[in-house]
Amino acid sequence: MWIMVSGPYSSGGADQQRRQANLDAMNRVALEIFRKGHIPIIGVNMALPMIEVAGDDMYDEIMMPVSLALIERCDACLRIGGPSKGADEEADSFSSRGLPVYSDVSEVPDA
Repeated sequence: MWIMVSGPYSSGGADQQRRQANLDAMNRVALEIFRKGHIPIIGVNMALPMIEVAGDDMYDEIMMPVSLALIERCDACLRIGGPSKGADEEADSFSSRGLPVYSDVSEVPDA
């Protein structure tokens, strides 16, 4: 399966250090998903290189549209971390389509 990892990135006005810690947490879980035989997808990892080129003022125009577009290609979601409007929106999109939303990597079946 292609599994989207959804978690907080910039929630609550996170500073650069907190954003990096949030991204690191998503990437650590992504590695665990990969080791279970699946393909992990993180919207932030897809959007950040474009934002870097376009400039930070394009953050809102790029971040969520890229993440939400990726949902259409994924089979399930792993929602991690604390409060996040964007991550909740991603997870809700999977739920509304009847696709699995896991809350812990241990719930993800081996491929």
